[in-house]
Amino acid sequence: MQDNSVATFWLPATLARDAPKYLAIAQALSADIKAGRLPPGTQLPPQRQLAKALGVDLTTVTRAFNEIRREGLVEGNTKRGTFVSAPRTPRHEPTARYEATAPDTSPLIDLSMNMPPQPADALLREAIRDGIGAVLASPHALLQLHYQDNAGAPADRAAGALFLEPRLGLVDLNRLVVTSGSQAALFAVVSTLMAPGAVLAAPAVTYPGLRSVAARCGVRLVPVAADEDGLIPDDFERLCRMAPPAALYCVPTLDNPTTATLPRERREALATIARRYDIALIEDDAYGALPEAPPAPLAAIAPERTWHIATLSKCATPALRLAYVVAPSLAGALQVTAQTRVTNLMAPPLMAGLATVWIKDGTMARLTASIRRENRARQAIAADALRGFRFRADPDAHHLWLSLPKAWAEADFSADARKAGLAIVGSEAFAVSAPPPALRVSLGAAQSREALRQGLNTLAAILSVPPRGVPAIV
Repeated sequence: MQDNSVATFWLPATLARDAPKYLAIAQALSADIKAGRLPPGTQLPPQRQLAKALGVDLTTVTRAFNEIRREGLVEGNTKRGTFVSAPRTPRHEPTARYEATAPDTSPLIDLSMNMPPQPADALLREAIRDGIGAVLASPHALLQLHYQDNAGAPADRAAGALFLEPRLGLVDLNRLVVTSGSQAALFAVVSTLMAPGAVLAAPAVTYPGLRSVAARCGVRLVPVAADEDGLIPDDFERLCRMAPPAALYCVPTLDNPTTATLPRERREALATIARRYDIALIEDDAYGALPEAPPAPLAAIAPERTWHIATLSKCATPALRLAYVVAPSLAGALQVTAQTRVTNLMAPPLMAGLATVWIKDGTMARLTASIRRENRARQAIAADALRGFRFRADPDAHHLWLSLPKAWAEADFSADARKAGLAIVGSEAFAVSAPPPALRVSLGAAQSREALRQGLNTLAAILSVPPRGVPAIV
């Protein structure tokens, strides 16, 4: 596509009066592109200049550009500018007719999916290729791809222990189970520990997957108060004095969604209270590998009552559907294994083998370090884009926790964000009790730093404009 060096200062000849401003601008721009008045390669004016010329706010123009970008009529980013796209060549594969008729409902920029970024220097595709090659090159490759022990093959459990050793110390392999990701592990642990009707304590805003598991198992969630440092031990003890729950669930490091990391003293206080009232601890350590020096896990402080879950999805790639569970006893590990046998028989042998290769040859540590660097760069972009707004963040996290200005209701904001081409998750998805006015903003799913910057600038623009209020009723 031709890349013109000078922007064409396009203005619409007319704007439809029976459509919202952003849609009228998008329709006029789309018509001029399709009529050939703006040929492929034409650079459109900067959004701020166009907004000033039309007498509208920046958000209106951003939404208009997002509409025509979804049509495939323009492309580009905030650094290079926006250009008219070259016509797409029709495809003639047998499946093309299905793809052509399926509506494209994906958002332009995803700030909702809490996944690790995949920076180019991670060389993930090459790592997968080489790792799978190493698995298949093993003299026992075919045996490794057969049905395995429900708890995981001995070599894969040993690799899991090696992965966990920097945080947990030496791990008894008899207490370690390889599972198909943290969600499967969480279901196995909760269904092992609790009968329907049991009470599970959790932060007042918590991982949505826990809410799904609790609902499926018939377990009742009760909230424990938290602040910027995470769970408040005094509130946990208050709950225990009233009616001790069967277990306490938490994400102690880089909490999802608040990004809080429990300090060592709070972890020790929670462990002391759990011992006093004989309560199990479920430690979802999904992000524990990301900080270079995290506090000791609960499983290292109270190993006799902690069920530790460590996934590889957040420190390597979501494609690696694998998690290691360390139970507090051999009996507990056998119970989790029995649940695994019923739900999915075993962890995928090829994925387990790939993880084992990566852990042993240092690829896992290299991927995590690359993700850590990218997280820090993206958090710096977020700090710049969202300057002036209240949010909680951590340099090593994939996400941040953004407080909504008082004028905004979460439902209204989420709707406006969707119209502007952003996918975002409000606090309702995380709430065990009344949801606070907040959003989780995930930074890893955006395909590049520039795309992330564009999305966050759009987010800031929406936040800066008060909501329009109740529409007229006709």
